[in-house]
Amino acid sequence: MALVVHKYGGTSMGSVDRIKNVARRVAKWHDAGYQVVVVPSAMAGETNRLIGLAREIMPEPDQRELDMIASTGEQVSIGLLSMALKQLGKDAVSFTGWQVPVVTDTAHTKARIQSIDDRKIRENLDKGSIVIVAGFQGVNEFNEITTLGRGGSDTSAVAIAAALKADECLIYTDVDGVYTTDPRVVSEARRLKKITFEEMLEMASLGSKVLQTRSVELAGSYHVPTRVLSSLTDPEMPLEEEAKSGTLITFEEEHTDMESTVISGIAFSRDEAKITVLGVPDRPGIASQILGAIANANIEVDMIIQNQSVGGKTDFTFTVPRPDYNRAMDILNNQVKAEIGASDIIGDAKVSKVSAIGIGMRSHVGVASKMFSTLFSEGINILMISTSEIKISVIIDEKYMELAVRALHKAFGLEQ
Repeated sequence: MALVVHKYGGTSMGSVDRIKNVARRVAKWHDAGYQVVVVPSAMAGETNRLIGLAREIMPEPDQRELDMIASTGEQVSIGLLSMALKQLGKDAVSFTGWQVPVVTDTAHTKARIQSIDDRKIRENLDKGSIVIVAGFQGVNEFNEITTLGRGGSDTSAVAIAAALKADECLIYTDVDGVYTTDPRVVSEARRLKKITFEEMLEMASLGSKVLQTRSVELAGSYHVPTRVLSSLTDPEMPLEEEAKSGTLITFEEEHTDMESTVISGIAFSRDEAKITVLGVPDRPGIASQILGAIANANIEVDMIIQNQSVGGKTDFTFTVPRPDYNRAMDILNNQVKAEIGASDIIGDAKVSKVSAIGIGMRSHVGVASKMFSTLFSEGINILMISTSEIKISVIIDEKYMELAVRALHKAFGLEQ
């Protein structure tokens, strides 16, 4: 008997009516003979509401207690969905993360899954029950509730699918798949039938909000076939049609049109900031001194460029998330500048990152040339460049971001 894991996001669980629709969809799969495990998120807006309440009490909430509070949103969802399925005559049982248990490390609010005990889930599946497991949460070695961070329900679903060796993990969202770029920016963007895990990981890490990055890493590592599809369609849609809808995230060897598809998508991120440390002594260890102070503040660094040395001095440029820009500038000015003898620290918090992604880059030349000439023809100046085997990213002025995305989408024929 085939086993599938369904994951439903906050929008899909956003009201009683939508929860009833989820129940009807799940029951349809169960009626067709599938064993079904469901991993729902909290109802839309509920986690923000709970965190807001915590901050009214304590502006910087205690992380352990915040996990206690934030995890209750999913507990409400699993109970409501279980009852909705029972109303349809289905035997359903719900479990929180600690009841399974989903074992994590001790990092409250951003825990990582270490193991999943699948015995309780399998026992109930074998009895014919539909099993509902709370996403986003687990329990650490001290029997304390932990949460996995924003988007953690995606990670929960993929991890459970991996533990159960599920035939497929279906991620139901408010969009009907993965697009070549954001349709709100490019109206001609089209839905992809297939995309590789590598491409999806790049898109997730470079700004695409369809899937959480950690969940894609996990799915690729454990070879979990994953499909992104919409929960807002008719729950009575024929199963044969639904099972082939959305976007299948697959493996490169299964991606038969790799040779014909050079670029799969254009990703972008608005929330970027660029910092340059000027007049840095060109000596071993200087990059470590600069970036070590930033890392110690738990600020993520993305693109890095070091200019050629002139007279024993060089300039060192890197990007950070825009919300961390002011804090990074303070650290560099107050802790690093004098220590390393830099002449100045300058920054720009109004930049964006645009990336072209595709495994076809491995077998095609001229991708970078086309990308750069396209931006040049639109009068867009490139501030920084970063490349990998399957992606090229550029930092540009924020005001040109949407123009760049539209131009690149057209230049690579992604609307076809």
